[in-house]
Amino acid sequence: MKRSATVLLTALAPVSWGTTYAVTTGFLPQDRPLFTALTRALPAGLALLALARVLPRGAWWWRSAVLGALNIGAFFPLLFLSAYRLPGGTAAVVGSVGPLLVIGLSALLLGRRPTARALVVGVVAAFGVSLVVLRAAGALDAVGVLAAFASTASMSTGTVLTQKWGRPEGVGPLALTGWQLTAGGLLIAPLALLAEGAPPALDARAVGGYLYLALANTAVAYWLWFRSIGQLTATQVTFLGPLSPLTAAIVGWAALDETLTPLQLTGMALAFGATVAGQLGRSGSGSGNRGRTGAGARTGARAVAGEGHGDGRAGPLDRRDTDGPRRHPDHTPPTEHLTT
Repeated sequence: MKRSATVLLTALAPVSWGTTYAVTTGFLPQDRPLFTALTRALPAGLALLALARVLPRGAWWWRSAVLGALNIGAFFPLLFLSAYRLPGGTAAVVGSVGPLLVIGLSALLLGRRPTARALVVGVVAAFGVSLVVLRAAGALDAVGVLAAFASTASMSTGTVLTQKWGRPEGVGPLALTGWQLTAGGLLIAPLALLAEGAPPALDARAVGGYLYLALANTAVAYWLWFRSIGQLTATQVTFLGPLSPLTAAIVGWAALDETLTPLQLTGMALAFGATVAGQLGRSGSGSGNRGRTGAGARTGARAVAGEGHGDGRAGPLDRRDTDGPRRHPDHTPPTEHLTT
């Protein structure tokens, strides 16, 4: 698949995540963030496992657990904590530093030297998001700020490790996504039970909302996200993240009667421009890394700047792999959204 098509498909993931607040406030029970996280992660993971019909082997049992904890199991609760404790769009602004974290982690874990251009684009993206979502507020809550930064660092680390480790030989992105969602969901399950008790009663609207979140917003979106990490650099993938708060702002304007000020429109233009600029570097297409892990994948990663771990096609084992009452902590309001 051409790189431009890969980028466009991957962009559907953060666009989908930008709709979560509207779905949550319009369809789901209030004040059940961990239950919402659990219903997003675990059913989606189990469904993908059933489709892929592949289980981890050897070291991939613990690698899947680590990636699932970073990308799902730790990320969601930390995101919820920051959304409860931080005012306005502060959590989204903290989350917008994700590309800069990925640049630094890629240098540390993948041996990719950061460029001045990437750093400037990352700063512009964060500044643009801040113009869209940030509101005047009082003193910041230190725990909330730490939780927001930790959630961003968790997802950023998981993104880089996903590229560092690649995939096992013959295993496609469908199975890898299923492993991570299942592991993350199993980690969230006891937290949800202890903190929120038994699941709430659900009406037809809630069932429909949870189905959307589990299938389109999680199973498909995360499959596209992790699939692209095998074809683009981790930095290119994370530069698509600002599309999430931008989508949330547009949904708020179109469906929730919110207004967009000239300053917000300027921020949207800057953030979108940075997103595009983040894809204009050297090609992220892999050549010869498909299915390799460990030293082999790392050697390939250093050989050509920007290559991934393959073209995402399934191997022989992958037979079927062809966010208060009006402020849900899963995703902050449309103009205050934090990625995923």
